[in-house]
Amino acid sequence: MQGVFLLRKWYLLLSIVMVIAVLAGCSGNKGNKSIKLAYVAWDSEIASTNVVKEVLESKLGYKVEMLQVDAGPMWAGIADGSADAMVAAWLPSTHSSYLDKYKSNIVDLGPNLNGTKIGLAVPAYMDIKSIEDLNKTETASLLKKQLIGIEPGAGIMMATEKAIQEYGLKSYTLVESSSAAMAQELLKAYDNKQPIVVTGWTPHWMFAKMDLKYLDDPKGVYGGDEQIHTLVRKGLQEDKKDAYAFLDRFEWTPDDMANVMVAIQEGKSPEDAAKDWVKANADKVDRWVKSTD
Repeated sequence: MQGVFLLRKWYLLLSIVMVIAVLAGCSGNKGNKSIKLAYVAWDSEIASTNVVKEVLESKLGYKVEMLQVDAGPMWAGIADGSADAMVAAWLPSTHSSYLDKYKSNIVDLGPNLNGTKIGLAVPAYMDIKSIEDLNKTETASLLKKQLIGIEPGAGIMMATEKAIQEYGLKSYTLVESSSAAMAQELLKAYDNKQPIVVTGWTPHWMFAKMDLKYLDDPKGVYGGDEQIHTLVRKGLQEDKKDAYAFLDRFEWTPDDMANVMVAIQEGKSPEDAAKDWVKANADKVDRWVKSTD
């Protein structure tokens, strides 16, 4: 009897050890469940990338590393595998040069947002309608021959350089800054009813906060309506099946994005704004992550 008791005790101890080992293995796997998201510091992409980060972490158990870079390195990072994904590809026009360069080394999951637009934007109180009007001597003088831009290398900056050539605006300087700095310059000028031209795009909180208009682009330099696409590195579907499935399903509206952007502009951290949006849109988020096991 004592031998049977010892044998049972040994089996019990072995079972406990095996359960602990399995749990430890699961915990270790979860700890290694990480993903890198590349993005540019545009208000729209700060909003979308933080929402994606929140879903990956709160719903799928990932540890997310966010890599803030310029547009060129963002595309290059997906192509060379140093980043796993991005939700910030403006196509077919704004990032067309990057698509031509890297399309054979990336996976395009299609649009996550429809109805975007880029161009030169001005306050509605300015009495000009077209990019061609910038050639008027009085207008050029009022604007101090400056177009307020964002980061060098951004697709909208390359399009604006082309617009300067196409519309004969060679006396103008395209001022390089950042998305945040451009928006603040615009807000300052708007509050004082001063003339200003900026490189603009929608969705963007500045169109919700201010009465703005795009200058007509009769030469079509800036293209028409665009989409924002989700891109991932090759092999992600095999390596991180659930994350790939979610990224493939991720799609929202300009109003969704604007809600997050405005919350950030009004003082919330990007992380808190994303958490609040995900919590308030549970049904939509559930559709993104369904059957990702």
